[in-house]
Amino acid sequence: MTILSSLCLCLCILSINVPQLMSTSTDSDTYIVHMDLTAMPKAFSSHHTWYSTTLSSVSDSTKTTTASNLVYAYTNAINGFSAVLSSNELEAIKNLPGYVSSIRDTTVKVDTTQSYRFLGLNPDNGAWPASDYGKDVIIGLVDTGVWPESRSFNDDGMTEIPARWRGECESGAKFNSSLCNKKLIGARYFNKGLLAKNPNLTISMNSARDTDGHGTHTSSTAAGSYVEGASFFGYASGTARGMAPNARVAMYKALWDEGAYLSDVLAAIDQAILDGVDVLSLSLGIDGLALYADPVAIATFAAMEKGIFVSTSSGNEGPYLETLHNGTPWVLNVAAGTIDREFQGTLSLGNGASATGLSLYPGNSSSTEFPMVYVGACENEDSLKKVGHKMVVCLDTNDTLNEQVYYVRNANVLGGVFISNNTDLTFFLQTPFPAIFLTLEEGQKIRDYIKSDSKPKASIKFQETGLGTKPAPKLASYSSRGPSQSCPFVLKPDITAPGDLILASWPSNSPVTDISSGQLYNNFNLISGTSMSCPHAAGVAALLKGAHPDWSPAAIRSAMMTTAYVLDNTKSPIKDLGSNNKPASPLAMGAGHINPNNALDPGLIYDASSDDYINLLCALNFTSKQIQTITRSTSYDCKNPSLDLNYPSFIAYFNANDTKSDSTTVQEFQRTVTNIGDGNSVYIAKLTVLDGLKASVSPDRLEFSKKYEKKSYKLRIEGPRQMKDVLFVHGSLTWIDSSGKYSVRSPIVATNLIP
Repeated sequence: MTILSSLCLCLCILSINVPQLMSTSTDSDTYIVHMDLTAMPKAFSSHHTWYSTTLSSVSDSTKTTTASNLVYAYTNAINGFSAVLSSNELEAIKNLPGYVSSIRDTTVKVDTTQSYRFLGLNPDNGAWPASDYGKDVIIGLVDTGVWPESRSFNDDGMTEIPARWRGECESGAKFNSSLCNKKLIGARYFNKGLLAKNPNLTISMNSARDTDGHGTHTSSTAAGSYVEGASFFGYASGTARGMAPNARVAMYKALWDEGAYLSDVLAAIDQAILDGVDVLSLSLGIDGLALYADPVAIATFAAMEKGIFVSTSSGNEGPYLETLHNGTPWVLNVAAGTIDREFQGTLSLGNGASATGLSLYPGNSSSTEFPMVYVGACENEDSLKKVGHKMVVCLDTNDTLNEQVYYVRNANVLGGVFISNNTDLTFFLQTPFPAIFLTLEEGQKIRDYIKSDSKPKASIKFQETGLGTKPAPKLASYSSRGPSQSCPFVLKPDITAPGDLILASWPSNSPVTDISSGQLYNNFNLISGTSMSCPHAAGVAALLKGAHPDWSPAAIRSAMMTTAYVLDNTKSPIKDLGSNNKPASPLAMGAGHINPNNALDPGLIYDASSDDYINLLCALNFTSKQIQTITRSTSYDCKNPSLDLNYPSFIAYFNANDTKSDSTTVQEFQRTVTNIGDGNSVYIAKLTVLDGLKASVSPDRLEFSKKYEKKSYKLRIEGPRQMKDVLFVHGSLTWIDSSGKYSVRSPIVATNLIP
């Protein structure tokens, strides 16, 4: 497996740290510098020449520094540039007219056949026919590149490329511009930041071609064409397609096997805005930066202003609270969940009985019966190595499955049968040796048989796929949780989408897995992570954009969130694998699971403009320079600062730590909804109980006489200044219209966490 994909399957997000091969100076580093374009002297014909001249003017006499140290001059995502600078040069630039702020360049984290059906997408009604399958909507992805020969990017039956498209297909190593077509309409690559950090580095594939697999997987998930006969060695077989099969794909490669840097990601987003994408899918992120210091947050603000919808991954550091990244108010933050599909194997016993369990072993099945031995807890590697050519049966009742699988792998036995009460098995299933994972109930059949037979034997059949699994969806344990550290006053994540064991295209020369006989290759791969849920949401956004081209990014996000569902296919609350299968909270799954067809007609929307986000930035007590860094402009005012963004969710903090912490306090939220449903309509508020708190809505009845009419209301939450005993409680506010056609739901969280 390649580095990125293997870590996607290991529950962690990759942080690519490449050692400094050679620095231009022991005192030098790459910085992203924000500038005020209004300060550019009239003598300069372009901002590029101004930046170049600025760099020349601050040249450090102790080293050779010229405008050649300019890495990128940005045009759309930010006003500014990135350059290799010494500390003296950086200080000199800070004292020049037009300087706004700067940040050191740093690394970035990189976080199907069935998922479309699970989402209810079908050719007869709903989002697919309404949008003509996302026809002519352009989805841009910043990722590891693309494998253009994949059948997921065939353009059979597609119309001419939209005339508004300004992108191109860049030639490079093993990538000719002719490889693009009416489906894959753009492919560019960005590595100047990587090379500025490592001047002697040789890029192994200096083009938009994907050598990792991550970018091919995400782009085909969002908008892949129909591919019959897709499977992972017989698992998940069927016809693969993306969420928006008629949408166009533009790949911006900024994540490399050799490393990934913010300056390159920023350049990619900058170019995507200029090229004219409609949707951006960003399965990446960076932790621990304030909004004004996060180039991805800043660049996506510019994208939002251009009407571009941005979908981002929440990260794979769950199940812990306050771990998500991309907690940016103007983007969609997507958590990951399972779908109603299981990958199985069948263990046939010598007495004619059988047991079914989970497996993703890609090797061949065998009808030959092999001897079995019951070991119990397989925690002694030395003992396991003495078993010989047999299948070992292991019992896990104390959460040691990870260790047991490891020991069995090293013991070189014939295979493993793991009996466990662990329900979170995603990252165990793809073993390099024959293995099957059974529940305690199924496992008891095996134990009883072994007790009754002095020479127990069994055979295993692999490559089985079960559909309609219940309960589903479940929230994946690895999915990062809120609240957002960069903007805790807006509840994140926003929504959950399929992200667990998703089948999508893969480079044919990149191994998908390893087994004892060696590496295996396939045109499709099954991987997991919020990197997979993000493009699902991006594809759905493309469908909504195609059906409603006039909707703003905030309107699309609102439609997704307020129509999301919170009950699984057993009509019970969606469970959280990271919380012992307890009901998932909004801090884990956001508003609920994405529902594309309902999002097509949500009834009411919560819209937001650039000014609304600026009012939020003002209320965060950012300085004028910090706000200017994000907005790229000084033409704003902070006359109406407000932490209360017009958002389709609520989060309230009851965390006072003072002598009055036992007294009560009231928090109020004001929202404005726009009627995009039936002209004459009446909505009634329904509140679910927030344990230990009092909540009310005023007015609790909204009457609309025409389409696009706006109405406002207030949500009032009363509780102790400091909540005690629990970290958080949650509920919801739902506006239900009198006809029963619309149900507009918003999650509510109250917490004593300190933002």
